[in-house]
Amino acid sequence: MSVSLHHVVEGPADAPVLLLGNSLGSTLAMWEPQLPRLAEQFRVVRFDTRGHGRSPVPTGPYALADLGGDVLALLDRLGVARAHFCGLSLGGMVGMWLAAHAPERVDRLVLCCTSARLGPPEGWAERARAVRAQGTVAVADAVLQRWFTPGFTSRKPDRVAALRAMVAQTPAEGYAGCCEAIADMDLEPVLPRIAAPTLVIAGADDPATPPAHAETIAAGIPDARVTVLTDAAHLANVEQSDRVTDLIITHLTGKEQS
Repeated sequence: MSVSLHHVVEGPADAPVLLLGNSLGSTLAMWEPQLPRLAEQFRVVRFDTRGHGRSPVPTGPYALADLGGDVLALLDRLGVARAHFCGLSLGGMVGMWLAAHAPERVDRLVLCCTSARLGPPEGWAERARAVRAQGTVAVADAVLQRWFTPGFTSRKPDRVAALRAMVAQTPAEGYAGCCEAIADMDLEPVLPRIAAPTLVIAGADDPATPPAHAETIAAGIPDARVTVLTDAAHLANVEQSDRVTDLIITHLTGKEQS
């Protein structure tokens, strides 16, 4: 059964709709670097994935189909028949599921720092157990090490500290349930079903979903393109915010950004 996702809608009412899906351990606030420019051209719908932020936290485990079903229900409630979708990490996994299983609802697709299969399952199950036992604060430091390069962490300590607090405040059951969804995920067989024009963005220094994962996705989706960003780890939209925003807008509009 779907849950009613917390969401925020910004931008012109008559503009094309763009959904933004957050990563594991974050909220819709992770897209703030992109929002000013995106909201000039799109009706931007940011949402908190189930178990995160202000969205409901049902008892896990969750499946990727649950997370995708929540987004379809959100589109229905908003009266949106078809939208662009951009997601990072877990958000990208949801985007691939949507584009493969509800292709009529997805116009263009941007997949950031994500994977179609991210094993081993035992590691995700162990992380879920640890979070349920000790809370998300127990994994916050390790998460931040994957999210950013050391250089960014040293240059932007206040920004990194705020994002660490975001991770630590994520409900334990929600985080664990999404870990279990990732553990059971294998989207590689359905990638050829994705018809939406797709851009895959990777961070060259991303230890969580290295560029090889982006290449696998692009190899499976017809005519998908890959861009690898230097000096970027897992949360590339924060570390290379202007470049990621340029890439999103160019892909969705077909117009190069100056």
